[in-house]
Amino acid sequence: MAPIAIETPTAQPLNTGKVLVKPWTRPKQTSEKLDWAELPRIDLGRFDEPGGKQELAKQLVDAVTRVGFWSVINTGLDDERVLRQFSVGNTFFKEPLEEKRRFPCNFAEGEYFGYRENSRWIGDTGVKDNVEMLNIPKAIPAYDNVGKHQIVQDNWDEIASFHRDLWENVIRKLFVLISIILELPENYLADAHAYDEESDDHLRYMIYNVRTQDEWEKAQAYSKGGHTDFGSLTLLFSQHIAGLQIRTPEGEWKYVKPVDGGITCNAADTLTFLTNGFIKSTIHRVVTPPKDQIDTPRLGLLYFSRPGVNTLMKTVPSPLLDRLGLIPPEDKDPNKPVVSGTEYVRARVKDVHYKTVLEKRAGTSFEFKGLKVQNHYE
Repeated sequence: MAPIAIETPTAQPLNTGKVLVKPWTRPKQTSEKLDWAELPRIDLGRFDEPGGKQELAKQLVDAVTRVGFWSVINTGLDDERVLRQFSVGNTFFKEPLEEKRRFPCNFAEGEYFGYRENSRWIGDTGVKDNVEMLNIPKAIPAYDNVGKHQIVQDNWDEIASFHRDLWENVIRKLFVLISIILELPENYLADAHAYDEESDDHLRYMIYNVRTQDEWEKAQAYSKGGHTDFGSLTLLFSQHIAGLQIRTPEGEWKYVKPVDGGITCNAADTLTFLTNGFIKSTIHRVVTPPKDQIDTPRLGLLYFSRPGVNTLMKTVPSPLLDRLGLIPPEDKDPNKPVVSGTEYVRARVKDVHYKTVLEKRAGTSFEFKGLKVQNHYE
């Protein structure tokens, strides 16, 4: 698999001094009364108790099959480490554009590691995308040659340990719980998304830069941006700026409330493919912040878990899914050619991001070798 954002002889650091990481703190929560979604809360502190996994799996069933979003608490990741990662991300986005551009995402190949600039126009609105992001791969030998911005290089040991601990403490446990729901061996899905295997998993620093009310209105009049995520699981750390909404099973848009000391989670498209629709990839979007937060950048810290080069995109051999008639005969055929998780995800990334103008795509769909998703939702 071709590495992403490869270091080249011309990609030299702009200076040899270490970048100063200034502490970042969460802004105040909005005082506006918003219509918040009621999401299940899973206490991972109970995971290793006798019978704990089985009880948590029961609590998670409705979240993954109907709602698609939930939160986890007692993850074993203390908030000091979380805030430190926010601080690293915030510092990166304040770096000169020349430094940020050193290692861009290679969208021509569907590769998502590196920096994504907020350079694309939103249709003919005259408004640009306000999102910047830096995606950091797993800390495994396969990605040793992926280019690192100076702030990442300076802080690599703590970024790498946070990256792996997050997978081990949260992602792995969630895959175990979902495997229990599906009546699979407990480690089935964790093995299919193994940290030490090649995949496009990444830790993401992300920022929604400040827009005027008029710019927000023009952008959202063009497209509301409802979408599902490409991979299997997405984790979002609490940052207090309201704006994330989910479409509920009843078809209503409701805000997702920050969870103190917790992480908001959602299932995504490849997990839906692996379960033939049993696990729900929920539609969500980011809208204009409340008036008392509109002048504050919305900094994000996220983790995206994606199936890798050895994970086949066909329905898993779940006894539950078999009883429900959700395993097609062709998915039981070991000789049928099947696309890998990485192949699908990269095709999807290229389709969405390899462009200079974000066009209106509501009502259209994306299909790759038999796997099909809708592009945008209003």
